[in-house]
Amino acid sequence: MSTTSASTASVPEVARTAVPDQAVAREDLCRFLAGCYYEPGAEFAEERLFDSILAAAQRIDPELAEHAQRLGQAFAAASLEDLLVDYTRLFLGAPQALAKPYSSVWLTDEPELMQDSAMALLKLYEQGGFEIDPEFRDLPDHVAVELEFLYLLTYQQNQAIATGDAAALQAVEVLRTAFLIGHLGRWLGPFILAVHDHAQCEFYRELAEFTELFVRLEGQRQDSVTRH
Repeated sequence: MSTTSASTASVPEVARTAVPDQAVAREDLCRFLAGCYYEPGAEFAEERLFDSILAAAQRIDPELAEHAQRLGQAFAAASLEDLLVDYTRLFLGAPQALAKPYSSVWLTDEPELMQDSAMALLKLYEQGGFEIDPEFRDLPDHVAVELEFLYLLTYQQNQAIATGDAAALQAVEVLRTAFLIGHLGRWLGPFILAVHDHAQCEFYRELAEFTELFVRLEGQRQDSVTRH
């Protein structure tokens, strides 16, 4: 899909036929989910975004597929005007967004520590080879950007497994653990709760629940890897 992306990271299509279908679906869902946190527009329907989300979710987990179906139905039932109003209230807000989509806001309320958390995230991005598009006009700790980074890490994980590159796999597993468990998992819960509690459109409540479930499944998957 062509929904605006913050990432310029290189992801060459190597050995895709060797990557299991479910693994590819996990990659895809990271990208599609990131797209849902950008400003809603007609392209969501034109590019059949929610059909793609459902197809990916069906290859991953039955409960996730049920949430994906409800997400698509909620989008279809809402007007674009109502979605834009809710998006603005939740994520942009004047004078105060009801669910600021930035990790640094949820990790601490002290300005100096906010800067520290942002710098730590940028270091993870650098280690993963993830670059922010110069034309991207938002902050690097926006939830959509972090989901795009999760896509890149999942892609790298799948490629390392498919090619049997043990060193690359070990490196990406360390990075995925640091990001999923040490960063994303620490702030996403309160953010998701704020979205769910303040959303007026059913779509954003469903998006909150879908995001929480998907990231929790990825965290459980990563936690099981680190235990073995």
